[in-house]
Formats: sequence, C-alpha cells, structure tokens
Amino acid sequence: MSLIIFFGVNKIKNHYTFYVKKRIVIVLKQAIIVIVNGISKEWFTLICLHSKNKLSKKESDNMKNNRALNVTSEIGRLKTVLLHRPGEEIENLTPNLLDRLLFDDIPYLKIAREEHDAFAQTLRDAGVEVLYLEVLAAEAISTSEEVKKEFINEFITEAGVESESLREALMKYFLNFENKPMVDKMMAGVRKEELKDYHRDSLYDLVNSTYPFVCDPMPNLYFTRDPFATIGHGITLNHMRTETRNRETLFAKYIFKYHPRFKDKEVPFWFNRDESTSLEGGDELILSKETLAVGISQRTDSASVEKLAKKILFNDDTTFKTVLAFQIPVSRAFMHLDTVFTQVDYDKFTVHPEIVGPLNVYAITKDPENPNMLKTTKEVDTLEHILSKYLDRKVTLIKCGGGDEIIAAREQWNDGSNTLAIAPGEVVVYSRNYVTNKILEDYGVKLHVIPSSELSRGRGGPRCMSMPLIREDL
Repeated sequence: MSLIIFFGVNKIKNHYTFYVKKRIVIVLKQAIIVIVNGISKEWFTLICLHSKNKLSKKESDNMKNNRALNVTSEIGRLKTVLLHRPGEEIENLTPNLLDRLLFDDIPYLKIAREEHDAFAQTLRDAGVEVLYLEVLAAEAISTSEEVKKEFINEFITEAGVESESLREALMKYFLNFENKPMVDKMMAGVRKEELKDYHRDSLYDLVNSTYPFVCDPMPNLYFTRDPFATIGHGITLNHMRTETRNRETLFAKYIFKYHPRFKDKEVPFWFNRDESTSLEGGDELILSKETLAVGISQRTDSASVEKLAKKILFNDDTTFKTVLAFQIPVSRAFMHLDTVFTQVDYDKFTVHPEIVGPLNVYAITKDPENPNMLKTTKEVDTLEHILSKYLDRKVTLIKCGGGDEIIAAREQWNDGSNTLAIAPGEVVVYSRNYVTNKILEDYGVKLHVIPSSELSRGRGGPRCMSMPLIREDL
C-alpha cells in the first residue's frame, strides 16, 4: 500500500500546480500514517481538512505578499514610492499663467531637478525603491499600439481640444514620438508653434489665436501625492478640484490599467476619476490599520468622503473600521489636510498651530443597526484628543515654528508641517524650515534634510512630492 501511495505521489507531482501538488502530497503522506496506525475514518477526514486549511492560509499569505500595493499607516517603513522628476512643464510657466496653473512662483528648473534628485537619492539610500510616474506611464502604453492611440485620444480630449483638424494634427504629432519622450511632452505642454504643418484657419483657432498653448503644461505633477492615493492594497484614483490638475490622473489610470506591474494584481479602486465630486490625495492620511483620516478642505468635498467611506468600510478585504472626516478652513494655507499636520512617529505629529482645535470631526462607521448603511457621529474636540482617542495612545503635537506666530507662518508657507516618514521616528524635511527641524530633533525624530529653495515654490513638501506604494505593516 505504501509503495502504491509513493508512486502515486511522484506521478501527481508531474501534473499539477505547485499548491495543488503540495496539498495532495500532504494528504497522501498522512494517509500512510493512517494506514500504518489504524486511525479511524473520521480522523482521516479531519487530517485532510486540516491540511487543506493550512495550505489555504499559506496561499492567502502568498497572495498578500504578492500584492502590488500595501500601505496601512503613515509611518511604516517605506519600501516603494512613486515620484515625478520636474520637467519642462516648469519652464512653460509664465507670470500670467500662474493662477490658471495653480502656482505662486516660477521655480528654476535646473536647481529644482537637483533638489528633487537629492530627494530621490535620500530615499534610495534608506533602502526605498524609487519609481517614476513618467517612466511607468510610458511603459504602460508600450503594451500595444491600440493602447497608445487610446491614450493619445483621451489626452487630447481632456486637454480641451475641440477642433477636429487640430485633434488630427496633434495625433500625428504625438505618434512621431517614442513613448517616453511623448509622455514628457504631454506633461510639458504643447505650444502652437510646435505644430509646424497645422494651418490655423478654423473659427476655433482664430478665436483662440493669442493663447500660446494647444495643450497646457502640468507643473503640479511633481506633487504625486494628489492624483491618486494608496490605501491598504487599493487606490483612490481621484477627481481633482480643478480642470488643470484633473488631467494628471489620466497617467495613473493607464498605469493601473495596463502596466504589467499592476494590471493583473486586481488593484481595487476605492474612488474613481469619473466621480462628480472632488477628492485629492493630500487630504488622505492613514492613521492606522483601522482608522483613515480625510480632510474636508479647499480641494475635497464631504460627498467624496462619504463615497470613499462606503467603499472601504464595506469591503471584506480591508481592516478599516472608521473614517474620520476633518473639517478644515477653506483657504490656500490649509489647502489639504497634510499641509497642516503629518505623522512623524507612533505618538508624534507635526502640526500647523492653527489646526490644534477645537475641530469639527465626523466619525464615519458601519451602522450596526442598518446593514449597508453608514453611521456618522459629529465630535467637537481638540486635534490632540481626537488623535489620542483613535490611536489609543497619548500623542504629542509638535507645532510648526514652535508656535511662534511669525516663524510658524513663514515655515508653514514652505510646508514645515508636510513631512514624509521613511520609518517610525525618521522623516524627510525641507532644509529651509530650520526652526521646526530643530524642534523635531529635540523630540528625538531622525531627520533627512533635503535642499528646497526651488521645490518649495510649488507649495508642497516631501509628503506632497511622494506617493508611497508599499510600506511595511506596523
């Protein structure tokens, strides 16, 4: 009997997938024990079930380890991050375009790139895999010529090009590029003068003759935090408040739809760019495996928070139990939640002095009495008390500029409260916020200081410039 089972095992090994083979091998080996020792039929059944359950858990663990995304905190050790190296879109900024393109000043591209490269190298030196948006987008559309044409068509539409003859000219223009230079050009913007063979004789062209661009540049792209955000093993593919930034989300759409790294990984979308209400990544902070914070802000609508909460809280494959909606002032200085506070350690946050509260915070949970419904409870309390309650530990708020009115206002303008955690108690900060940086060090926080004279002109800090894709669980 043992010999029969032995040969059966070897034959099976040649024909089945790894996990199926392993399951059968385990069961057959245990059958030998059953036969030799005379174990009852009932015990044999139980052993088989046990083997199956053990292997199912291994399969489940393997699936989790094989996920393309995993972010369940703000401070878990950073493993993989998405950046965008500033490109020619920065040099296509002009004073009269600043408001339209959401900039306050024009960075010097050469220095901005040097600063950004220092940022990327700081992350690499800490063992972080650094990916680039422009590279992933180019690789995504390289999967087929049809995908590339689909992408170009959608890009042209979202650039607001209505003239059919101009659309045709742009399609021809983009198809002359290799994929990576084409993506770079889309991000940089297309000037009218670059379409050499296009005859501007339509009503559309004549009416819009003074505007220099056929497709606007996208200078905000180096703030990769906003167009999409990783939550757990899924993403919010965001609908941005402004038209100029909503175009940025197109690159992420094609990356997650077509890039080999993501397309077969069944990445869930907690929010999608075709929603009618706005949600931006700077308003999304993961406080713990069970608690997600979202700002109701200048850029994010309360209706979006509800949509996100329902999608996440009712998904069986997430650990989130509460979404905290923070109502913050609607102003440029409080643009996103992460411009006014970020987590730097298990129990420490750096904050804008004006956000300490009392605040209106709305705790959204599943309604225990009404299946498939949300329950929202308003809480009015200080930021410290709210965070302590939901993290179940006493927290310390470290005020930007030490709370000094003048220093805080200056350093907050340069994103003194916008830090990127590499690990618990280890963060990346801008060099120019030296007062806040010294205070963080006094609290025992390890700092990686990066140059910031030009990057800061875009009104975003290290957290804004990065989109974590994988963090270790705490």
